[in-house]
Amino acid sequence: MKICCIGAGYVGGPTMAVIALKCPDIQVAVVDISASRINAWNSDQLPIYEPGLDEVVKQCREKNLFFSTDVEKHVSEADVVFVSVNTPTKTQGLGAGKAADLTYWESAARMIADVSKSDKIVVEKSTVPVKTAEAIEKILTHNSKGINFQILSNPEFLAEGTAIQDLFAPDRVLIGGRETPGGKKAIETLKSVYAHWVPEERIICTNLWSAELSKLAANAFLAQRISSVNAMSALCEATGADVSQVSHAVGKDTRIGPKFLNASVGFGGSCFQKDILNLVYICECNGLPEVANYWKQVIKVNDYQKSRFVNRIVSSMFNTVSGKKFAVLGFAFKKDTGDTRETPAIDVCKGLLGDKARLSIYDPQVSEDQIQRDLTMKKFDWDHPIHLQPLSPTAVKQVSVVWDAYEATKDAHGVCILTEWDEFKNLDYKRIYDNMQKPAFLFDGRNVVDVQKLRQIGFIVYSIGKPLDSWLKDMPAVA
Repeated sequence: MKICCIGAGYVGGPTMAVIALKCPDIQVAVVDISASRINAWNSDQLPIYEPGLDEVVKQCREKNLFFSTDVEKHVSEADVVFVSVNTPTKTQGLGAGKAADLTYWESAARMIADVSKSDKIVVEKSTVPVKTAEAIEKILTHNSKGINFQILSNPEFLAEGTAIQDLFAPDRVLIGGRETPGGKKAIETLKSVYAHWVPEERIICTNLWSAELSKLAANAFLAQRISSVNAMSALCEATGADVSQVSHAVGKDTRIGPKFLNASVGFGGSCFQKDILNLVYICECNGLPEVANYWKQVIKVNDYQKSRFVNRIVSSMFNTVSGKKFAVLGFAFKKDTGDTRETPAIDVCKGLLGDKARLSIYDPQVSEDQIQRDLTMKKFDWDHPIHLQPLSPTAVKQVSVVWDAYEATKDAHGVCILTEWDEFKNLDYKRIYDNMQKPAFLFDGRNVVDVQKLRQIGFIVYSIGKPLDSWLKDMPAVA
């Protein structure tokens, strides 16, 4: 069997690498029109950072795993074609700001129809709105030249930072297809690939629409949990409760469970906001405004949490941060990934820059170019292929990017922790305090530091959802 995946990004690359590792009898090709991205996949410096990915790729590359820009050759030879292209949020036209932009998906489908000389199974791997499969099916069948195409939906449920583990031992693999003899046969074919390493009871087969909607629903539920605990964190600060204690008590209820109950400066990542906006749009299009408004609130609370954090910083520093230096520790949207898509750090940094602060940013996995790009890019631009993004942006002058937490914090008025990297727990905060301007402020957006220890050193500490420092009580944040 030959498999080809269109799109060598966060989903396509790791997923195909693991399929190649677990199925040595299958030839796997990952194709992309971006030569720089394919070159990176073929080098020692992979284009994405993911624990364990390097080893998997190196074991299989050039044996049964190939990365290529020759898209048409590999697609025409493949029995199964995975499509894992960008599905950004539309920025203009009908559904702007909510609907998914399926331009890249549609051009991939037309190209598959053009170059195919044999029957193919086409698998949706990108997060797509419900009923995309139907649209893709129409394009393929109207251009089929007598070739039989079967469409499957096989959404990915990877969490960045643990993607390889998630692929090795998934909670479930979901395959949706048509309830026709051809559709059922296609489902069985894809199932046989995953069955090389996934127990059969974990492979769930559904109809197309259920599979497409399950992905959006899973992300909406996860994001909702984060917004729920973040909403509680604001109440905890107002009442003197401790959100860590509250979420621990709540999470002990087996019906609720402890995961995704950490209060923070907000959720980020490429999928949560995009998928909820998509869900909202689908609800509105189907005449369900009450359902749409319910899910909209999850994003509103997330935006509120980020602006609340910035307001707290400004109000506690005598209502002005103009000309003051801030160390920003962490820029990725969570630890163990270099991904900055929709990271809360962008909005926090922009909020501080809007008040004329100076920023010194340190993240162990994010490059200076990426940080400058994120701080100058328009909303939703990040989700277009790299060659269609604005070229090297004009750098933000008040931002410097450094490669060491101690360098970032030197002479700073305040420190903001925006990613929960493990190394931030073990920094020498006494040394940091000694090299800062006084009073020295620390704003912990991820609840990683020991608040009592830091207060003993002399810091004025704000930690999300924790009882407030007396200093902060005297200077309430204006919401």
